[in-house]
Amino acid sequence: MTARRDVTLQDIYAARARLRGHILPTPLRESTWLSSTAGARVLLKLETVQLTNSFKIRGAMNAAARLAQNQGARAIVTASAGNHGRAIALAAERFGLTAVVFTPASAPETKKAAIRRHGAELRDEAPDYDAAERLARAHAASADATFISPYNHPDVIAGAGTIALEILEAAPVDTIVVPVGGGGLASGIAVAMKSAAPRVAVVGVEVQASRPFAVGIGRDGITTIDVLPSLADGLIGNLEPGSMTFDIVRRLVSSLVSVAEADLRNAIRGLAAEEHVIAEGAGAAATAAVLSAEAVRPGQRAVVLVTGANVDLGVLTGIISGA
Repeated sequence: MTARRDVTLQDIYAARARLRGHILPTPLRESTWLSSTAGARVLLKLETVQLTNSFKIRGAMNAAARLAQNQGARAIVTASAGNHGRAIALAAERFGLTAVVFTPASAPETKKAAIRRHGAELRDEAPDYDAAERLARAHAASADATFISPYNHPDVIAGAGTIALEILEAAPVDTIVVPVGGGGLASGIAVAMKSAAPRVAVVGVEVQASRPFAVGIGRDGITTIDVLPSLADGLIGNLEPGSMTFDIVRRLVSSLVSVAEADLRNAIRGLAAEEHVIAEGAGAAATAAVLSAEAVRPGQRAVVLVTGANVDLGVLTGIISGA
């Protein structure tokens, strides 16, 4: 567990300064397809074109940059469904750190191959994400390395929050629709909006296969849930006990909705056909919530985050073809 339990708007501005030159500002593009569907003005925030083709590089690079300032810390360990691990691998390579990444055996091959390409050691023997996280934490403790959670870490949250700053500087907005897995992205966005633009609603989107926030908030505390397989592999898994994201999401995220697997397929297919945007399951979750009329009210100005493009080609082909 990290000792710090808060993230502020100042942390997010500091992260943006730290990330300058290490990441890309990503485009905000109006979608006539989603605007027509929702009866609203809908813009897509395309983190799919970010380095590593995912928003995860923002938090990983911010955490690695902070760690590199500490001359005694040279090794990173993390657990990941794939995108955070890829981002940590690149960040470690850039700052001269070593990295060990634990993923589920079922993690997409495109993500595992990218982790190896950046020189990180990949451990992919875990049966699911929860097991990968347990193994990673145990390895970090035994190796005297620094564990960087993909969501429960203030630097990761602050890095993700830099997306909100880019949105606020680009266009007026009423609602931001954000995929929710471990809650790091939703936490960063919500902290920024609560401080800089409190009238903006942040809508979090879980998948029906894994709803730790909806269930936990309903039971007034983090609750272990049964997790089912999902196209959105980056959004499934339990929250670790005491995760700082739980309280942030509970306090600052305006509402939570969930989407089904069919919604994810429709969103991936629609993004490809209508917008020529490639998205993985987790990356398309916010779009799925708009298509299912769960997230955006008519007449609103909404930003929908498309958070990642790292989908295996065979999976993508099958979805687009309707197989």
